[in-house]
Amino acid sequence: MWLQRIDNKIAALQKREAERERGQRTRPAEPEWFVELGIGDGRPPAEVHVGGCYAAGKRRRPVGRDEARRLLASGVRACSHCQPGTALDILDLPAQPALTATAR
Repeated sequence: MWLQRIDNKIAALQKREAERERGQRTRPAEPEWFVELGIGDGRPPAEVHVGGCYAAGKRRRPVGRDEARRLLASGVRACSHCQPGTALDILDLPAQPALTATAR
């Protein structure tokens, strides 16, 4: 009886490990660039990131290299952590407004 339980547990662990490995092999590749989307009507692009950036939010979509360059050139913010402008060889991005607290 114990031997059967041990064999069942080993088989279940081997199956789980095989499924995990298959999942890692079939996982789609991380996009090279993506844009974080804003909230609200139309979800406008808010910030451009390099693929794998830890500072990106959950609302995002993959973009190609050319679209990432176009978005940065049009004034969409570049992530200050992964610095996509540097990775895209863009030397002078448009000036971004500084965040200021409003005095009341």
